[in-house]
Amino acid sequence: MPTTYVALLRAVNVGGTGKLPMAELKAMCEAEGFGRVRTYIASGNVVFTADCTAAQVKAALEKRLLDHAGKPVDVLVRTAAELAAVLDGNPFPGEPGNRTMAIFLDTAPPADAAAGARHRVDERIAVGARELYVAYGDGMGASKLVIPAAAKGTARNMNTVARLVEIAATP
Repeated sequence: MPTTYVALLRAVNVGGTGKLPMAELKAMCEAEGFGRVRTYIASGNVVFTADCTAAQVKAALEKRLLDHAGKPVDVLVRTAAELAAVLDGNPFPGEPGNRTMAIFLDTAPPADAAAGARHRVDERIAVGARELYVAYGDGMGASKLVIPAAAKGTARNMNTVARLVEIAATP
């Protein structure tokens, strides 16, 4: 039975740093043999099924993206169940979904990740299994928050996480 995965690309279609039409990302996934490929908004979110491990998915996508873009593109991979756990584990459920972020990482963040943050004003930070959660209070627009432990991660707001969980749960 194939596993449903969600792949989150880092620095794609954001601020002009890496343009990748989602149709091309979908085609890359299909060429890799992944099934039921669906993308969500133009920021590097793709849901699919595969008969391999998350590490194999990550390696395959990163190789295809390197070949396509000519530079490394980091891919963070979660199973559908892991992504649902990120949503369920949101420590800031009363905050607006568009102002609360999950920053996805490949490995567990250090326990003191919040303590290492700089330029913090009203933002709240919590450590998850392989993610950091940030509630941005007045919003991200004016925030100068820097979290060194998040440097190699990719962030999605909780509205996007919720939608990806729905897509992954749809047969």
